[in-house]
Formats: sequence, structure tokens, C-alpha cells
Amino acid sequence: MSIPGGIILKFHRLAANFGRLKQQTLELQDGLNILQAPNESGKSTWCAFLTAMLYGISSRERDRAAAIAEKNRYAPWDGSPMQGRLDCTDSGGRELTLMRATVRDGAPMGAFRALYTGTGEPVPALTGANCGETLLGVPREVFERSAFIRQAGLPVTADPELERRIAALITSGEEGVSCSEASAALKLQLHRRRFNQRGELPGAEADLAALREKLDIMARQRQTLLELRQQTEALSARLAETEEQLTRWQRRHAAEALRQQEELTRQLQQAQAAADALRSRLETEHVPENEAISRLRGAIVNLETVRKSVEKAREDRDEALKALLQAEAAVSESPFTGQTPEQACREAQSSAPGRVSGGVSLRELSIFFLFLALGAAGTFWAMSRCSGLDSPLFRLLPWTVLAVMTAAGWYVSRLYRRHTAQVQWDAARRKRFGAADPAAIAAMAETYARLYQAREEARAEADRRSAAADSLYATLSANEQAILLEVRRFAPTAFTIPAADQLLRNAARQRRELTEAETAVREARLRLELTGRRIPAAPLPSSVQPPRESEETLTARREELQRQLTDLRRQTDHLSGQIAAAGDPDVLAARAEQLECRIRQLSGEYDALALALEVLTAANADLQNRFSPALGRRAAEIFRQLTGGRYTGVALDRAFRLSAEPAGDTLYRDARLLSAGALDQLYLAVRLAVCQLVLPEEKNIPLVLDDALANFDDARCAAALDWLRREAEHRQILLFTCHSREAAHFRDDPAVRIARLE
Repeated sequence: MSIPGGIILKFHRLAANFGRLKQQTLELQDGLNILQAPNESGKSTWCAFLTAMLYGISSRERDRAAAIAEKNRYAPWDGSPMQGRLDCTDSGGRELTLMRATVRDGAPMGAFRALYTGTGEPVPALTGANCGETLLGVPREVFERSAFIRQAGLPVTADPELERRIAALITSGEEGVSCSEASAALKLQLHRRRFNQRGELPGAEADLAALREKLDIMARQRQTLLELRQQTEALSARLAETEEQLTRWQRRHAAEALRQQEELTRQLQQAQAAADALRSRLETEHVPENEAISRLRGAIVNLETVRKSVEKAREDRDEALKALLQAEAAVSESPFTGQTPEQACREAQSSAPGRVSGGVSLRELSIFFLFLALGAAGTFWAMSRCSGLDSPLFRLLPWTVLAVMTAAGWYVSRLYRRHTAQVQWDAARRKRFGAADPAAIAAMAETYARLYQAREEARAEADRRSAAADSLYATLSANEQAILLEVRRFAPTAFTIPAADQLLRNAARQRRELTEAETAVREARLRLELTGRRIPAAPLPSSVQPPRESEETLTARREELQRQLTDLRRQTDHLSGQIAAAGDPDVLAARAEQLECRIRQLSGEYDALALALEVLTAANADLQNRFSPALGRRAAEIFRQLTGGRYTGVALDRAFRLSAEPAGDTLYRDARLLSAGALDQLYLAVRLAVCQLVLPEEKNIPLVLDDALANFDDARCAAALDWLRREAEHRQILLFTCHSREAAHFRDDPAVRIARLE
């Protein structure tokens, strides 16, 4: 098949001596390759082999643990050296043959050769270290997080190399998280090597002694593990014998269950007929659902609460009206009735046209007697100065006396008039207020002001309570009408609340009868299913001879054997886990040799890490907008196609956490809330978007999918396969699967290669 668009990178043939693959080959073609094989047949091993051929098995310090795991996991089962071959075409159209072999145990597949296919001429500048990055244009970390898609590794995780690739797409976004994570990792590494008196440097010598002790413990554990496995085999044999005898009892019970099945089938048919009849009657009578019945009956119950509230509000209104009448009566009894408090206060403070108090005051009497004293003194002085009757002063004496007496008479007359006016004023006040004392009248005015204020407050309270009562009554009437209108939709004769309540009770009873009938059907069906499970698929013999021992004895023996076997297996698993966790003895011995070199390296690494942290801190100031919206949009387009339009949007934050936007919903849903299948489809969409937008366009890196569609349902699997078929027009795709539906989907498509691996 020829792929349009020019020459692209593609793989032709793989030959592997790798894990369970013993000198096996895998032929590939351009476009989409469906590689079908059952579980544990080597699909994941082929994927790991392809990665190892491109990038090798890393021996760097930070990847040493993973390298040891790959060395042990994919060591050839027959003990032969790990090796392989890959024939491919690079993006420049050159036919290449890549070969890797194991020369020494510490460097699996470390010997690398790259030749032009069909010749012995080596490819210049292509080494085992740079092979994958040169051919694919991306380092191993980016390839494993983008084009290499495994079922167990679908989520996209953050990686510095991948982020550097994504940085090429930056147009907007947020800042700093990746640099912060890298900075935290560098600080962690610094602390791991040197932090006060702790770290790897002071602990290296202690690690060497601990490794030797660990090797001795592992030897003793292996011996114990061998003994436990022998005991497990013996118990398993006894358990199998007991299970065989219990099987004979089960066959005997199955024959009895077959007879019960016939009776239960008849009961199920009767219950189903009764339920169908009830359901038909409810549909004919238009009986509402339980939800509507419960809601309406609840509304009727609430009417009683509202009605009681109306009665209480009316009682409060009557009490307020009584209080208003009492306040108005108290105001009308006051002599100031009809006036405002201000007018009453002014009237109480008004005074009479003379002295306010009755009688002649001490001051007025003092003035009167002062006039008399002055007259007498003047007369006495004039007489004492007179020398005779003919004296001029003596002649003035009568006139002086007359003037004094005239002034005294005028003053007395004035006092009398004022007293008379005061008496008349006091009489008028006493007639109106019952008292002439200004203080008493002022107290009456203050009392009137309080009564007036109390009357106004009582009037306002009466108005408020009347309004509340009217509002509650209007609410009660509206609720009653709303309930009756809704009930009359299915019961036209309901014109009162009691009638509506009775109709709803009847409807609830009918729905309850239907529910009970349906429950009876389910119970009958469940009993029938449980009975059917006791009947084996194979035909039963005419007679089954029961074992000599009773079923109870055999069951108890089986439980005891299972318990003992479980204990042994738990001990075996625990011990196996301890041995596996301890690691390979050869690796531990090699590590002991490396510890001495490690101590010398740690100081240099510490300085390098400190320098890297300083450089990273400086670069963090210039790094902006970590992710491009184009990645989210492209992932959303793919996710929409995979889910048939169920989801229309995808959002990624700086740590590759995902959320999806369902169609017709404005809120994004966190990826953890999706089902396992939808979550795998979301992860796959992001992976494919990363491949299209982040990976080098000129390379057209092939996609490798290892059971990536296992959790997809048939419809979404078909959508994903159609998408991959279209994508295969631009790049080679290897789809390893344990299902047959992928092959069936492309059964009539000659452009898709379908291979069934042995």
C-alpha cells in the first residue's frame, strides 16, 4: 500500500529474541496494521521490543532501576542472549536495518549496528544512544507519552522533554508549574545527597554492610519458600479430591432443582400475568406515577399547615383590633382628644393673663409696704425740718401724703384686677381639665401623648396583621386551586380538596398494588434464576450415587483445606514479595561494587544539581503560557468523534489533569468522574492530539497501540477504528489487540493488514 503525502517513517519487519519471543518475526505494512493475539501471547513484549530497538535499555543512573526490571522481565526464556533486528524506512526514504545484541550481562542489547538495508555499509552518526531520537525526532520520554499508547499507560503524565515539545505550540496559557515541579525534584535530589548530617553520602558505608546482610537473608528465605510450595502442592491435591466428591453431591441437588424449576416457572407466569393486568388497568384509567401522587398528597398535607397559619393570623388580627379599640377608647377619654400631642403640649403650657398662681405674692406685698414706708419717712423728715407752720416744707407735706396715698391706692387696685382675672382663668381650667394646677395639666398632656402614640402603634400593628392574614388566605386559595387543577387533569370529578385527596389515595393504592405485583414477578424470576444456576449445562445422569461421607463433612473439610491453603499461599506470596522486593542477588552484589564509585560521584552530582537548579530558576522567569489551547481543541475534536458527539470540549491544566465538557452542558466534568471506558477514550484523544500537534510533522512517527481500546464499547471502538483508519493515511499504525472485533471491523478493507499472532 502506498501512503499519500510523500515518504514517511515506517517499520517493515521485526525479528526478536526477547522475553517469550524466541527468534520470532513480525511483518508489517504501510498504513493500519491490526495485530490480533490472545492474552499472554507476546503483544506487550513486541511493543517493549520495538521501544528497546529504538532507544535501547537505558543504563543511566536515574533509569537504572527500570533497566534492571526490563533486563529481568524480558530476558529470553531459554537463557540465550537478548537480541533483535528492525527493518525500517526513515523519513528521508532510506531503507535501514537496525540490530542490537547483548555482549555483556550488565548492558543488555548494548551492542548496536545500523546498516543500509542490503549492504554492509553503516549509517553514519547513528548510534545506539541517539537512534530513536534521530529516527523519530523525539526522546524516549516523549515517545512513551505520545505515540506509544498502552492500556495501562493511557494517561498523559508531565515530563520535561514533553513540555519542551509542547512549548513550541505556546500562544496562551498559565505559567510556572513544570519549572516548579522540576525545581522541587532538584531540591529533593540535593537533600537526598546532602542535608545537614543526613543523605546518601553519610549513608553509603552503612548501605554496603546492609547489602551483604540482605544477601544472607535472601538465601534463607529461598529455602523457606521451597518448603512452603511443597506443602501447598500436597494440600491442593487433597482439596481437589474433596471438590470431586462435593461435585457428586451438587449433581444430586441439581436433579432436585430441575423439578423445582418447573414449579417456579408456572408461578412466574401467573405473577407476570397479574402484573400485566394491573399495569394495563392503570394505563387505561390514566393513573399518575408515584412521584406525582406523592407530590400532590404532600401539597395537600401542606395545605393544612397553611390553613392553620391562616387561622393563627386571623386570631392575631382580632387581638390587634381589640388592642386598637382599647387604645382609641383611652385616647377619647382624655380632655385633649382630637388634638395631636404637639397641640396638647402647647395648650398645657399656655398661662393666664396675670400671675399663674392664685392670691397676692410676697413680692407684691413688699412693694406695697415700701410705698407706705417711703410716705411715712418723707412726712417725718418734712416735719422735722419745718420751723413753723409757715415753713415751705410744711406747706408741701399734705401734697406729699396725698401723692403717696394715691400711688398706694392705684397699686392696690391693680393687684385686685389681676387677682380677679386669675380666679376666672383657674375656674375655666378646672372646668375643662378638672384641675387648675399647671403641673397636673402638663402631666395630663404627657399621658395623652403616650396614649396617642400607643393608639397609632396599635393601628399599625392591626394593619400589618390584617395584611398578613389576607396574604396567607390568598396563598391558601391559590394552592388549593393549583392542586385541584392538576388533579382534574386525570380525575375530572375532583372539585374539592377532600375529593382530590381521596382520589390520590386510591391512585397510590393502585400503584402500590402494581409495585407489589412487579416485586412478586422479580422475586419469582430471581428464584427461578437461582434454581437454574444449580442445574448444570450438561445432561444429568439418570442416577447419581452419593459419596460415603456426608455433604456437611466434605464441606467442612473443604473449608479447612481452603483455609490452610490460603494461609500457605499468603505466607508464600508474602515471602515471594519479600524476595522480589529485595531484588536480584547479582544486582545487589553489583550494587555493592558500585557503592564505592557512588560515593565519589555524589559530590560531583551535588554540584551539578545545584547548578541545574540555578539555571532552572533563571529559565523559569522566561517560560510562559505552558500549554497551547490548540492541544485542548484538537483533543476535543478527537474525543467528540470517539464518543459520537457525547462530549464537545476538553480542558487540560498545567499538570495534564483533564476534564471534559458534555454536549449541551456548560460545565466541565472532572475526568475522575467519567466511566472507565470514557476515561480511556479521553486519554486516547489527548494522546492522539499530542501526536498530531507536538510530534515532528516531517517525521510522521508511527503510532503503537497496545490493547488501548480494550475498555471501549462496540460503538466507540468502531469510531476509534475509523479515526485510526483515516489517520493511517498519514502515518503507520500498529494496533495490538486481544479482541476479534477490530479484525471484523476491517474484514472487507484491503488497505488494512490483519495479522493473527501465535
